[in-house]
Amino acid sequence: MALKLYNTLTRKKEEFTPIKGKQVGMYTCGPTIYDYAHIGNFRAYMCSDVLKRYLRYKGFKVKHVMNITDVEDKTIKGAIKEKISLKKYTKKFEKAFFEDLEELNIDKADVFPRATEHINEMVGIIEKLLEKKIAYKAKDGIYFDISKSKGYGKLSGIELKELQVGKRVREDQYEKEEAHDFALWKFWDENDYDVFWETEIGKGRPGWHIECSAMSMKLLGDTFDIHAGGIDLVFPHHENEIAQSECSTGKKFVNYWFHNEHLLVNGQKMSKSLENFYTLRDLLGKGHDPSAIRYLLLSSHYRQQLNFTEEGIKAAKNAIDRLNDFIIKLKATKNNKNNPKIKKLIEQTKKHFEKEMDDDLEISNALAVVFDFVKKINTLIMNDNIGKKDVDQVCNLMLEFDGIFGVLETKKEKIPDEIKKLVQEREKARKEEDYERADRIREELKNKGYVLEDTEEGTLVKSL
Repeated sequence: MALKLYNTLTRKKEEFTPIKGKQVGMYTCGPTIYDYAHIGNFRAYMCSDVLKRYLRYKGFKVKHVMNITDVEDKTIKGAIKEKISLKKYTKKFEKAFFEDLEELNIDKADVFPRATEHINEMVGIIEKLLEKKIAYKAKDGIYFDISKSKGYGKLSGIELKELQVGKRVREDQYEKEEAHDFALWKFWDENDYDVFWETEIGKGRPGWHIECSAMSMKLLGDTFDIHAGGIDLVFPHHENEIAQSECSTGKKFVNYWFHNEHLLVNGQKMSKSLENFYTLRDLLGKGHDPSAIRYLLLSSHYRQQLNFTEEGIKAAKNAIDRLNDFIIKLKATKNNKNNPKIKKLIEQTKKHFEKEMDDDLEISNALAVVFDFVKKINTLIMNDNIGKKDVDQVCNLMLEFDGIFGVLETKKEKIPDEIKKLVQEREKARKEEDYERADRIREELKNKGYVLEDTEEGTLVKSL
C-alpha cells in the first residue's frame, strides 16, 4: 500500500510521490532561538521526526533540512536586554535546543542552516521581487505587495478582502502601503543597535518569512517535496513563504504541506499565567522520563489536538515499561522448540501496522497493533510455545517498529555486581523457603534503586 498524507494545500489525503524517485526533500520550520523551546514546539518537531522515520522505514532517502532562526525581533531584543552580541545570545539557546533534541531522541536533520549565514540568498530573492515590481521600498524597509501575488491565500483559505487591520493582520509600526503587506527587509535604525548587514538593497536585516524561503530553496531546490510545521504557521508564515517563493521563481514552491495540530496542557492553551507552560527542562526537572515525554508527544495522530498532562506522561511511562519488559521476557526464553505460526503472525502484524501508518500516519492505531502483537506473543511465552529462533524474529520486528517510535531501551541494562549478588542471595533464600530474608533483600534492593519482577522465566532486575 502506498503512503497517503493529508496535504494542507489541497485539503485532502494524497498518495505521496516524490519529485525524484525515492529521494525526498523535506523542510521543517525550526526554532527561533531567543529562549528555551517549549513542549508545543517539540510536538511539531516530533511529528516531523515520525514522518521522516516512517519515510525511511518505507525505503525513501530523506534529505531533511531544519532552519535555525537566529535573527528576528525577539532575538535582537534579548541580546539588547542582556547587553551582549546577537551571536553570543543565540548560541546559548541553540546549544540548549540540540541538547533537548538529544534527550527526546529526535533524529537530527541533515542540515541546520542559520538565517544569519544566508543573507546573500535572501537579498537575491528580494532583488528579483523588486525587479518584477512585486516588492516595493518604503521609508523603513522593503515590502511584499500581496495584491500582486496570484492565488494568495490558497494554503490558508483566506481571501484578500478578509485582511483588514485588526482582524487577521495587526497594524504595526512599519510604514508599508497596505496593512497586510509583509516585510522582506527592514532598514536599520537605532533600535537594532549593531544588528545589520550592508547589502545592495540597503543596510538592514531580513524579515522573518524570507529567511525560510531562502534557506529551503538553496538546500532543496526551487520546488521540493514536503514542508512541515505547526498549524499556527499556516498563516501568515507559510502563506507568505509560498507567495514570495513562487513570485520569485515562477515555479511551484512545495508539493506537500504537512501541519500538526496544537498541543494543549491540561485541556487549555499553554500560558505562563495559567502556570501550564512547560519547557522540556521543566518536565525533566520534575523527574519525568524523556522517553515517556517522547511517547506521549507522538502517540496521538498529528492532525488531532494533543492534551498534554503529567498523568499522561506517567501512562506513557507504563506503556514503555510494558514494551521493555516484553523484550526482556522474550530474551529469557529457554525453549529450543520453534513455533511455525510465529512467522505468519509477524507478517500479519507488519502488514496491519503498515496499513495504519500508510493512512496519513495513523500512529495511535499502529501502536494498538503493536500492543495486540505483544499480548499474543506473551500468551505464547506463558504457554512455553515459542523458541529461541522465534524470539530473534519477534525482536527484529519490534526493533523495526521502534525505528519509528524511538522509545525502547535497546541496550541491555548493566546491573552492578553487588546488585547481582543480592539477587542471587534472594534466590537462594526463596529456594530454602526463607521468605522473610527474601523480602528483606527485595526491600534492600529497592532502597538501592532496583526493583524485582518474578516471572516463570526467572527474576527480572530493573532500575527504578
